[in-house]
Amino acid sequence: MIGLLNNMPDSALEATEQQFGALLRAAAGPQTVRLRFSSLPELPRGPAARERIDSSYWTLDELLAQRPDALIVTGTEPRSPALEREPYWERLTRLIDWAEAHTASTVWSCLAAHAVAQALQGVRRRRLEEKRFGVFEHRICAEHPLVQGIQAPLLTPHSRWNDLPADALEAAGFTVLSFSDRSGADLFVSAGRSLLVCFQGHPEYEPTTLLKEYRRDVGRYLRREQPAWPTLPHGYFTPEAVQLIDAFRGRAESARDPERLAEFPMAPLAAGLEARWQPAAVSIYRNWLEYVALAKERTRKPAVAGV
Repeated sequence: MIGLLNNMPDSALEATEQQFGALLRAAAGPQTVRLRFSSLPELPRGPAARERIDSSYWTLDELLAQRPDALIVTGTEPRSPALEREPYWERLTRLIDWAEAHTASTVWSCLAAHAVAQALQGVRRRRLEEKRFGVFEHRICAEHPLVQGIQAPLLTPHSRWNDLPADALEAAGFTVLSFSDRSGADLFVSAGRSLLVCFQGHPEYEPTTLLKEYRRDVGRYLRREQPAWPTLPHGYFTPEAVQLIDAFRGRAESARDPERLAEFPMAPLAAGLEARWQPAAVSIYRNWLEYVALAKERTRKPAVAGV
């Protein structure tokens, strides 16, 4: 059994369930993977998301009582510059300790990966001057079962305002498995009793996820919730798509009105997108599931003769 702590904002709650569910199904092959949903209770939720969580999610205590073989813990939108000031920080640090002691492995995504680095080794994330946004090519930096069979360059989507520098991670004892000069450390691990697998990127993303995030940020600009036009995702759109965006941007900036968002060329932009990162993502998660299965097998007690 694998527990998914879905801490994403309300607007991405269901999409995140689908993304990880599809990725694990593709990676599992003949294996049977039981996926159970939970979420950090301190996260503020609207009525619809709260109803969904109450009806189809396990409480965190219920999930941990079942002793899942592994966990996947997502990030969420930060509300404070300092992680330790987030309302869920204390519970998240207890969860990190629990996962180290009781699981074969745990995947920590984006902000959750930042929490692991800070809680365990004191490595603090650093605010970037602009959003690290797009699909980046990474080189494989070390041999490890997780990246077995992966061909470089490893493509991974990233969407974040904060960064854990690779040199600080390595100095703290983490092993960086994939790295790009443009996006930094991508996948890094810490191997103790449990294997902690940390992604600064989002290999689980669907083809249109970055597009939806970009449109959301455009809406924030038009509503004057952010001062500058959002960063165009790197390595994501075709030249023809960029032309469509530039034309829309010209119209939108000439009359900065939230109503302009209805003219955003969503359908033609989506039609040209392809999740080029998904084959590698499936391979990494297949390797992870195999690691979890082998670790579970090793911990089983041998049968006692004559009983």
